[in-house]
Amino acid sequence: MSETKTHVVMQQKDNVATALRDFEKGQVVTLAGEQRLHLKNHIGFGHKFALCSIKKGADITKYGEVIGVASTDIAAGEHVHLHNVEGKRGRGDQRV
Repeated sequence: MSETKTHVVMQQKDNVATALRDFEKGQVVTLAGEQRLHLKNHIGFGHKFALCSIKKGADITKYGEVIGVASTDIAAGEHVHLHNVEGKRGRGDQRV
């Protein structure tokens, strides 16, 4: 019996995964091998969750590329989105 893929991790150095379906708070996701991760929040389809604890100021890496920096400490299993990630590139919607 094949296992249904529930999330995407492209590179070993990634510290976030992308959800391939909706997850409810408290659900358990099995990562590579037998490691199990308890989700701290609802994670919607296409959204990211932390694979490990990420300290404030650390890079957020997805698909092997840095996509931002943690604006606060992020716990393993926590939703990773605009509320706890800042971009490293200039944003057109924020003028100085």
